[in-house]
Amino acid sequence: MPPPALLIPGGRGQLGTDLVGRRGPAGLVHAPGSSELDITDSGVLTDAVDSFADAAGDAGLRPVVVNLAAYTAVDDAESDPVTAERVNTRGPAALAEVCRKRGLPLLHVSTDYVFGGDASVPYEPDDETGPRSVYGRTKLAGERAVLAAHPRAWVVRTAWLYGVGGTNFVSTMARLCLERETVSVAEDQVGSPTWTADLAGGLLELADSVARRDEPAARVLHCTNTGSANRCEFARAVFEEMGADPERVRPVATADVPRPAPRPSFSVLSDRKWTEGGLTPLRPWREALRAAFERHGAAWGVR
Repeated sequence: MPPPALLIPGGRGQLGTDLVGRRGPAGLVHAPGSSELDITDSGVLTDAVDSFADAAGDAGLRPVVVNLAAYTAVDDAESDPVTAERVNTRGPAALAEVCRKRGLPLLHVSTDYVFGGDASVPYEPDDETGPRSVYGRTKLAGERAVLAAHPRAWVVRTAWLYGVGGTNFVSTMARLCLERETVSVAEDQVGSPTWTADLAGGLLELADSVARRDEPAARVLHCTNTGSANRCEFARAVFEEMGADPERVRPVATADVPRPAPRPSFSVLSDRKWTEGGLTPLRPWREALRAAFERHGAAWGVR
């Protein structure tokens, strides 16, 4: 069977770029950015989904919507909760309703920030949530709204994303490696660094499964590169890939580098439901980081 047609709101960011790149030229893919498709504008949203569904039908393709549109400025959300709620909660709810009416399955990408961060073992999808930031609360509300609005919607939580072409932890550490002699990074935040190219592959596999109606039973799934690290270990791995001494990264406590939005101290996500649904686990995070630098090292300043 041919791959499904994809509509990817928020598709101009790091993950969207990799999703389109992994998919290649086959079939129908439309990946508009927020300036092209504002999911909070119901009229524009309905027209976009209708046009996509009609084009997929004309081409004899199975349509799937993958929502990447989100307000991801975690610290800014603390002082701008109205915009965060509009984009992270009301927009996905509206998209899910439009997809339900047109009979299109929806994959909605969410975040580890929906958890409180007080666990000591990887979070399962049905574990108790408890977001500590405006960003986390609005993303959790968006998850719930999507699942309530559409019986063929799936939430995919991920964490600690990095990719080429945007600002993220890897690009920031790579820049600081070139600019500073030492860098202080928290060692009391633990998570799973995830390369957007690998996550894109997982989302494409899920989209194909859903389009074939061979989807996982669980409607909330976790997908990250496997394994875990604290932020300091992650930064030191970036320095190693830059060819620099990892000891230039100095461990500190989160309290020593305060930010407006609190971060979960532990947000490792279990992929058990993902693999039980017949989906391929992503490779270990350190292996993925090495592969990312092999592909994009020049963009991050490797000499």
